[in-house]
Amino acid sequence: MSAARGGLSDLGPRLASGLALGAAAAAAIWAGGWISALLVSAAAGAMAWEYRAIVASRDGGFTRRDVFFPALVALAPFIAHLEGRVAPAGFLLLGGVIVTVSLDRGGGRDWRWTAPGVLLLGGASSAFVFLRDQPAYGLETSVWLVLVVAATDIGGYFAGRLIGGPRLAPSLSPSKTWAGFIGGAALAAFSGGMFSWATTGTYYQEVVAVSLVAAAVAQMGDLAESALKRRFGVKDASKLIPGHGGALDRLDGLLAATIVAAIVTFARGKEVFVW
Repeated sequence: MSAARGGLSDLGPRLASGLALGAAAAAAIWAGGWISALLVSAAAGAMAWEYRAIVASRDGGFTRRDVFFPALVALAPFIAHLEGRVAPAGFLLLGGVIVTVSLDRGGGRDWRWTAPGVLLLGGASSAFVFLRDQPAYGLETSVWLVLVVAATDIGGYFAGRLIGGPRLAPSLSPSKTWAGFIGGAALAAFSGGMFSWATTGTYYQEVVAVSLVAAAVAQMGDLAESALKRRFGVKDASKLIPGHGGALDRLDGLLAATIVAAIVTFARGKEVFVW
């Protein structure tokens, strides 16, 4: 997440909390299997709860009947792990959309936001589990995704603060600059390529290109979440993470980058590190 030019006084707290969260996530991702699947399911459920609370804020807020929404999204990644493929999770999400939209329309909710939330949050989370479960480079792919998004955040932060300049999308996120966008994408491309070269030794030039696209899309995902919160007059998705807002605030970029990696994988029938 890029920032406008200014002081670096908040860097310490950001790094401390980021490292703590990263260490916990890294341990679960390293373990793989059902442990990783449970971690992703828990994160997906938290993001879905936040998303539902945001879009329901003008319809009476999150109520007991809304629990089905995060429960459905949380279940999808674990189904993808158990079945070893994304299709069953996709069918679950599609069926869940029909049920949830029907309940929303009957209950007077604004049902237009239901399908995008279920499909994007549940689909991206299921795709991450699927990519982690790949036999050849599953661990490397998931670590690479986290690294690319972290590099995007760090590069964007420093470039935005130290260079400043024109705003990227002032109506959506006044703190983001073009310098931050370019700096984040550049550091992500470099980090992704170096990671590929140092670990798998595979086609790191191609991985650089995918990393660059993933970084750009990750920043677009962050802007999309900012637009959502602005539309509903919400500052943070929640206060789940002290000083950092909610899970959706922290993971929106990772969701977007995962979609890029999943599209590349499904389109080619091969993992990102296999060319």
